[in-house]
Amino acid sequence: MGDSLKDRLREEITTSLKAGDKVRLGALRMLSAAVINREKDVLHELSDEEVRALAVKEVKKRTESIEAFEAAGRTELADKERTEREVLSAYAPEQLSQEEVEALVGEVIAATGASGPGDLGKVMGVVMGRAKGRADGAAIQQMVKERLG
Repeated sequence: MGDSLKDRLREEITTSLKAGDKVRLGALRMLSAAVINREKDVLHELSDEEVRALAVKEVKKRTESIEAFEAAGRTELADKERTEREVLSAYAPEQLSQEEVEALVGEVIAATGASGPGDLGKVMGVVMGRAKGRADGAAIQQMVKERLG
């Protein structure tokens, strides 16, 4: 097997440090710290899939920060967060396209026999399980609500 994501993360931290790329280094160190803290919580070494899940959370935090900074007119901070999000996205799983999400939602609604708003939870559970962090939960929820009426 090749290098794990954690090995790649360590190597990129070293490279960024040598290159003096402070923003990239900061983002990678934050992800590394999140990995270490999570390992302490679960008492085992994280798999690549678990590292990807943490990367998804970190990317989402950056997206929320970008929106907040832009709303406050702090473009320089929003730009820094955008750069960090781009760095961290390399560790997150490939995101599903809008069409793939729509197809997945349609598939799950048909498979579960969901027919109304009361079935939202049932559909969301299956869709999020299949998407595995490769799509935004809020966007999926909106789509499911629209489909179920």
